[in-house]
Amino acid sequence: MNFSVLSADLKFEYVNKKENIASRDIKGVFNDTRKVVEGSLFVCIKGAKTDSHDMIREVAQKGAAVIVIDHDIPYVPATTVIRVANSRQAMAILASAWFGHPSRKLTTIAITGTKGKSTTASMIRNILQNCGHKTGIIGTLGVGIGDKVIPTQNTTPDPYLIQEYLRQMVDEGCDCLVMEVSSQAMKQYRVAGIVYDYALFTNLEPDHIGDNEHASFEEYMYCKSLLFRQCRFALGNGDDPHFNDVVRGRAKKPDDFETVAAVVCSKVESYGYGADCDFRISDVELVGTGGELGIRYTAQTDFNSHVIELSVPGGFNVYNSMAAMAVCSHILKNDAGFVDSVYNGLLDKAAEALTDTHVKGRLEPLKISDRFSLMIDYAHNAMALESLLKSLREHKPGRLVCMFGCGGNRSKERRYEMGEVSSRLADLTVVTT
Repeated sequence: MNFSVLSADLKFEYVNKKENIASRDIKGVFNDTRKVVEGSLFVCIKGAKTDSHDMIREVAQKGAAVIVIDHDIPYVPATTVIRVANSRQAMAILASAWFGHPSRKLTTIAITGTKGKSTTASMIRNILQNCGHKTGIIGTLGVGIGDKVIPTQNTTPDPYLIQEYLRQMVDEGCDCLVMEVSSQAMKQYRVAGIVYDYALFTNLEPDHIGDNEHASFEEYMYCKSLLFRQCRFALGNGDDPHFNDVVRGRAKKPDDFETVAAVVCSKVESYGYGADCDFRISDVELVGTGGELGIRYTAQTDFNSHVIELSVPGGFNVYNSMAAMAVCSHILKNDAGFVDSVYNGLLDKAAEALTDTHVKGRLEPLKISDRFSLMIDYAHNAMALESLLKSLREHKPGRLVCMFGCGGNRSKERRYEMGEVSSRLADLTVVTT
């Protein structure tokens, strides 16, 4: 790919310019010095421990045709060097171009929030696939392309990997993408270069605050809100007190953050129990027999209503499934060509998909006996565990037993807090390593 095509969406200035660079054929885009090859483009990025700006001499010696920087450097090699405002953002934009902007060939749905992202993403994918859309997924549980699942280290991978996965999805016939987008991903510009068709906000509570994460809750909230500056249609949990700050962009920008240009969001809608929500939850009831727990409710808009039955418990899953129905309803309405009978038939298929959705590690049922229910859940802090146990208490169990450990490399205070919650809400607590 020649440099002029590769850099078409990138704002930069030349620090050093070689002749004929615009037509130079670029052999690859990298930000890892070990991968540099003759004729490639290298993006220098300052990380938590190292800064590849300090390795420019080595990169030039390996034959990089273009080197991208975002701050002053003591040594300028005799190759093309360009300067950008933010090299992480540049890496994402260049990766998108390198793979042919695959997101533009997909209907894209992004999900952010403290809790519920993985479950909501799985529900959306199941709905769309049940209604005839081949849908790729990227998130905590991995990357799903057709029947293939690729493990991931982060909820939202690095930008090069994201674009590579999207290219594979397009090549394998996917027409939709559902993707979890973390606050860290927004802070590090991992999804720059993608304008999402739909962005979805689940909820916001204090989490991911500390060393190598976010300096404060205010920063955490602002990073969540950045997703809604690069989408065409925003939907969010209207019952959450942070809805306006996150979805409508009212969160205050921390002083040390750069101003991010906003993409015009054409419409904002909400879901929840509130009377002013566009998609409303009503008539919630708990169901379950023979060791299986579930929940039933009515999903309403001003124009129609549908009964949704979930084969998993939890009031939070009512929110997750309502979010999935809200975003999918717009896609299905387009599929139906606004023919009511076709649209209602697709909504029936969507409801069926929700009933059949079980997400690995998210209140995942293991059927052992009709005499009791056994479930595995990802709850890894006191906030999540309390929500989980309170939801299970609503089903009025004869006895509630909770066994938990704790994720590694986290504050050990999480174990104390989880122990306090479990001892208050469970009848028996078993603590593992």
